[in-house]
Amino acid sequence: QVQLVESGGGLVQPGGSLRLSCAASGSIFSIRNMGWYRQAPGKERELVALINSSGSKNYADSVKGRFTISRDNTKNTVYLQMNSLEPEDTAVYYCNADTTTRSSWPGRLELWGQGTLVTVSS
Repeated sequence: QVQLVESGGGLVQPGGSLRLSCAASGSIFSIRNMGWYRQAPGKERELVALINSSGSKNYADSVKGRFTISRDNTKNTVYLQMNSLEPEDTAVYYCNADTTTRSSWPGRLELWGQGTLVTVSS
């Protein structure tokens, strides 16, 4: 079964840091873009950061300079290092991957993680 499994969420005080991880598992042939999205209560899901297979990165303006996305292609894993966290960063964070799998080949399959809650509060 192909899936994304996230970890690393939790409660942190304003100004603190957290690191999220997301590992893809199963019969995956290739992964193109990997990214993190978030959804705050009462708001739509939004893109936080995106990284392609070559390592090029894009960030939402609201997190530039505070968050860093990275990936380990040997482990099919993407990370999100979040520093200087603010209460406005409170949300459920979702991992996303654009893949080709054994069952989707030669087509593409978009995967989503189950979400991990990040709460920034004193």
